[in-house]
This record gives sequence, C-alpha cells and structure tokens, in this order.
Amino acid sequence: MLKNLPIEKVLFLDIETVPMSPDFGQLPDIFKSLWDKKSRHFRKEEQTAEEVYERAGIYAEFGKVICICFGTIFQRDGQWHTRIRHFAGDDEKEILFQFAELLEKLETQGGWRLCAHNGKEFDFPYISRRMLVNGIKLPALLDVTMMKPWETSFLDTMELWKFGDYKNYTSLELLAALFGIPSPKNDIDGSQVAKVYYEDKDLERIVKYCKNDVLTIIQLFLKYRGEPLIENERIDLGVSE
Repeated sequence: MLKNLPIEKVLFLDIETVPMSPDFGQLPDIFKSLWDKKSRHFRKEEQTAEEVYERAGIYAEFGKVICICFGTIFQRDGQWHTRIRHFAGDDEKEILFQFAELLEKLETQGGWRLCAHNGKEFDFPYISRRMLVNGIKLPALLDVTMMKPWETSFLDTMELWKFGDYKNYTSLELLAALFGIPSPKNDIDGSQVAKVYYEDKDLERIVKYCKNDVLTIIQLFLKYRGEPLIENERIDLGVSE
C-alpha cells in the first residue's frame, strides 16, 4: 500500500529530450537511413522521414537528454515540503554523469526508489540507454537486468492509476485536472521542447517546465495516498543555472 511506503526515500523525476541534431539534414548519413527505416513503422504513406523527424527525440537511439529534474519531499513541523533541483545543458554526457553520481550516493543510503509518470515506458529506459551510449556505468537503481518487475526500484504514477487495467494511457495533465492540481502545461508542452531548445535557445524555460512536471508528479502521488497538496510556501524549486 502506498500509505506504508517510505515516501521520503522516493526520488521523483522527469526528463526532457530532443532529437540528436536540430534537423534531419544535419544527421550523419547512416542515421538518416536508420531514421527512415524506424519511422516507416508510424509515419503515413505520403510522409517522408524528414517530415516526421520532430518525433526523433522520444527515441533514445535518435535523441538526447537535455534536462533531468528531480525532487524529494520531507516533513517539517508536521507538514510536507518539497525540494526540486535539476541537471541541464548541452552536454548530455555531463548531465547523465551528474545524475549517475546522485543515484550512486542514494544507493549507499539504501531503500531509495525512483518515481516518474510513464517512467517505466519512457524516463527510466531512456536514461539507462543514453548512459550506456555515453559510456556511463548504470547505477544500481537503474540496472534492472534479469529483475522481475516487482523487484525494481521503479514507481510510476501512470501505472499506479491503472489498477490492473493495461488498455489506456492517461496523461499527467489529465490526472492533474482530475485531482485539482495546478496544470503543469501552463507554458509549453513536450511537443514544443525541441523548438524552444534549438530555435529559441531557451533552456531555462525548458527547465522550468520540467520542474513543474516533477512537482505535479509529487502532488499526484500525495493525492494517491489521500493526503493534501503541498502549498506554495512549502515548495522549493531552486534557481535555474
């Protein structure tokens, strides 16, 4: 039961990703060919690989991580507080290395779990794959090789909402509206991240958006436990670097 879970040892997280290059034309030839093969599975017959390249960022083989935001909650004076921080920038390897170091530190403390929305299908495998691509050893919290699903450290607010029903995807935005949580999509959404990054060069805006998603995941998790939302004066979002 979630009520019995040691929530102060849950690291809530969200990532933002973009295609590996600003546009299809700048891809190495081998990746142009491979993206053409990959995109045939979902693009319309009349569409070209270039026309659907904006979707490349959601695939770890064709994208990269530009931001990881993460937060924890803790009690002070009998009330929940949250602190949310981030690693972000143009150097994916450095972002992932810093995050790996954080996870290794948590692992030494024991008992930590990771939580994201749709994390089991996206965030956790994406981070893991990109770490391997960048030559970074997987921290124990991410290394689920040969583990059964219930043996991993992963929690997923989307999966928790399914209650055994595997038919539907439920967005974080929808669940936020349902539970009366302020929308995390009050500025941009995931489909705009690549443009904001490559064209507007506004990484700070992306970090803010990502932190809002983490905050929403935290608030949703508390709602799942039947607890009140964390009020604004007890939310520490840090500062953008």
